[in-house]
Amino acid sequence: MVQEALQLGFPVFVVDDGSTDALTEELKPYKDIHRLRHAVNLGKGAALLTGFAEAAKVAEWAITMDADGQHRAEDALSLLATLPEKGPILVVGRRQGMSGENVPWSSRFGRKFSNFWVWVSGGPLLHDSQSGFRIYPLPEVLRLGVEARRFQFEVEVLVKARRQGLAVIERPVRVIYQPRGQRVSHFRPFVDFFRNFATFSRLITQRVFRGVLGQ
Repeated sequence: MVQEALQLGFPVFVVDDGSTDALTEELKPYKDIHRLRHAVNLGKGAALLTGFAEAAKVAEWAITMDADGQHRAEDALSLLATLPEKGPILVVGRRQGMSGENVPWSSRFGRKFSNFWVWVSGGPLLHDSQSGFRIYPLPEVLRLGVEARRFQFEVEVLVKARRQGLAVIERPVRVIYQPRGQRVSHFRPFVDFFRNFATFSRLITQRVFRGVLGQ
């Protein structure tokens, strides 16, 4: 992922969210990247915010990609082509081929589940609200006040964006799922289900009170 990202010619930020493997050593040959590290695992949302804060020092936009090999960095160019000449916008890469034989049922179900509840929470109606391949406008996203710090960050940011008038669009991107046994995932069905439930409950409650108070 790092090699492909460097070929795009943009500054590359790698956020190490408290890894316990050999990542530090593996990144040493890449002298042109910005390495950011959490001493302990803080969650995907926290990692994204760390990357955003650093990237905002040199850029107005941030392209995000998961490090699990799902995506091809070159597809970022097609996402970039959708950016308007003026005005901020959040672009979500809609993963194609999610019905493939290597795609786990939890990913297919989770995407539909998330799409529905993002909409119920007052967010945009999307086809792939769980895609991590996105373009975020900086510093607008840093002002949204997203509370979630783990995987739930990526759904809450969509809801907060719509509430605050930040446009959200989708564009197709490729996706690659390795065969079972070769795929690396930190998704935990039960733990993450309850975290999702808590996040959506909070967002829906906020939406109800905003409606009652006429905000």
